[in-house]
Amino acid sequence: MYNRRPFMQENRDRFSVQEQLPVAAQCRRRRLWSTALVVACGIAAPAAFGQTGSVEAGQTKSATCAACHGADGNSVAPEWPSLAGQHAPYIVRQLEAFKTGERQDVTMTPFAMILSEQDILDLAAYFSAQTRVPKGADPAVVSLGQQIYRGGIPERGIAACIACHGPTGHGNALAAYPVISGQHAPYTVKTLNAYKAGERRSDTSFNQMMRNVAQMLLDDEIAALAGYVQGLQ
Repeated sequence: MYNRRPFMQENRDRFSVQEQLPVAAQCRRRRLWSTALVVACGIAAPAAFGQTGSVEAGQTKSATCAACHGADGNSVAPEWPSLAGQHAPYIVRQLEAFKTGERQDVTMTPFAMILSEQDILDLAAYFSAQTRVPKGADPAVVSLGQQIYRGGIPERGIAACIACHGPTGHGNALAAYPVISGQHAPYTVKTLNAYKAGERRSDTSFNQMMRNVAQMLLDDEIAALAGYVQGLQ
């Protein structure tokens, strides 16, 4: 009952974020999306789109990632994110953020630093091609989590998560909004708290959207959202 497809609502801000992005950021987003299309469709890429990722090469290169993220991208440790089924452009964006120092993590940064552009594309292709193992929502918090996810908290100016991440948590690859359905609740809590504290800044190109929302959420609301998202499919 917790994972049924929720009602559809109008996303009035659907295009506003894209329109507000700097030209360089918009060009970057289009390049990553083009790469994702090439990977998903198996078509030859025009030279302007650059290199593309190989699922087979990515599988070989993912051996180092398996200890934390699982051999198929399904992490068994709740503090580490599952990468299976994640949009390729989003994986590329995050690995590049770790590599440049835009996003900091004592474990990920050293690994990302040694990755080439082709390594990043291959890993993104591999993990995006895997299937995420579904999980269940936390029944103790699902009601509040569902309310915030679908409707936000209007009286405090908190937007609904559904606007960017979709009714089933599958995000929007074109807009670079990640898949969050079935993600470990502890990792989602960790991520939202990192945005809330300003420790994670990889939303700079998106007008600090995640930081702005997370800073307004209370601890119990973050826990409720994480418990609800974990059950989305």
